[in-house]
Amino acid sequence: MSDLAKEKAARLLKKQGSVSSLSSHEVKAKDVLGRNKDSMSTVSYVDEPGHHDDFSHPVVQMENTYQLGPTRRFPVGTVNNILKDVLTSYLQEEKYEAELCRQMTKTISEVIKARVKELMIPRYKIIVIIHIGQLNEQSMRIGSRCLWDPKSDTFSSYAFKNTSLFAHANVYAVYFE
Repeated sequence: MSDLAKEKAARLLKKQGSVSSLSSHEVKAKDVLGRNKDSMSTVSYVDEPGHHDDFSHPVVQMENTYQLGPTRRFPVGTVNNILKDVLTSYLQEEKYEAELCRQMTKTISEVIKARVKELMIPRYKIIVIIHIGQLNEQSMRIGSRCLWDPKSDTFSSYAFKNTSLFAHANVYAVYFE
């Protein structure tokens, strides 16, 4: 194989995401007739992170705002009203069924998250956690821990009961600096 052909093959393999090891590991193989045949080993880097140069997206540079606190506090009272409205409207006439309640927790948490985001409070991350259980003369303790700033981060909570089930909803609002 001529040097020009080797260089062309190496360029083609580099464009396809492979690196040729032709210069360091040139292999002479014998074919069936006993003649020497040049071969080239390649190593593909397409699946490794950081080697996707062909598909790179332009990096958007954002300027720092140097804003360390919220311009507007999270409205806990309004969120409490949202929790009360959503839990009451979805669970007022429901009986406890495990499969139904599993789906209801997902649905209710998405509805609450959407309604809280409609308030358009900037730079807050919203976390919604819903617990639904059967009301059967038992007790339950729910605890949560989080590392946050008490000056800007807050939560809202509401508990609901009907004749066969209970529900507890928490909305955590964590300020994103």
